Amino acid sequence: MELSTAAGLASEVREASEPCAASEPPSTVRRAEGLQPLEAQGFSAGLCAPLESQFDALPRGWREHLRSFIDSPAYRPLCSFVDAQIAAGKTVYPTEVFRALRLTGPDDVKVVVVGQDPYHGDDKGHPQAHGLAFSVPAPVRPPPSLRNIFKEITAEFGHEMPSHGCLDAWARQGVLLLNTVLTVEQGKAASHAKRGWEACTDTLIRELAHRHEHLVFMLWGAHAQAKRALLDARPHCVLEAPHPSPLSAHRGFLGCGHFRLANEYLEANGRSPIDWRLPATVDG
Repeated sequence: MELSTAAGLASEVREASEPCAASEPPSTVRRAEGLQPLEAQGFSAGLCAPLESQFDALPRGWREHLRSFIDSPAYRPLCSFVDAQIAAGKTVYPTEVFRALRLTGPDDVKVVVVGQDPYHGDDKGHPQAHGLAFSVPAPVRPPPSLRNIFKEITAEFGHEMPSHGCLDAWARQGVLLLNTVLTVEQGKAASHAKRGWEACTDTLIRELAHRHEHLVFMLWGAHAQAKRALLDARPHCVLEAPHPSPLSAHRGFLGCGHFRLANEYLEANGRSPIDWRLPATVDG
């Protein structure tokens, strides 16, 4: 069974890497009570390790999903490009490229949220990107797109607005927060687009859709919705809406009901629902 909702798809303004939010002026960091500083969570200024070493360190299940990409002609040029950026002294975000895959195993995936590229900005010197689409580490203030996501969840379930924007709790329940480009140069939106990441994440989406059943794919905005072509005929739930960016959220994202629809689909297929609330504190 496939469930799909679509709204307001015409002439969307291109949302920069998750974000439009990332290109906004840095705002004051507000630390919720109990949240640890970034340094205590293991974050550094930018990516330092060679990209191939991060591929090598992937859990076996994810490496199998990515096998056709790793064996393809696109793999080494991507690694060489990212490594050359680092060697040239450029700051590359995020520090842990595959954090989304470390927090969510392939057999644990229930929901796939497709983003674009990592946040390229800093918030009072702290990088916003930390390897999960739309998410920011505590104590970085949630950007506008993420705040709109929280508004929608609050409207659907009556939850309180979270005090931080770290979505680790979702990832640990099976929500794969996947950007289609996984690195970016500091301060330059989409700077690592069309360098090979799209082939990598297309492979990942295609393999997830082919190897598993009853997944929920949340495709927000034209960029994410283009990935629908990667989904095969296996039973999945595909939810479409405009991007949660302030430029388009009021044209159909707010009021889309996706988070409740996702849980209804999961429960109807014998899977536990996602608790979309976030904890008051974040573990390091």
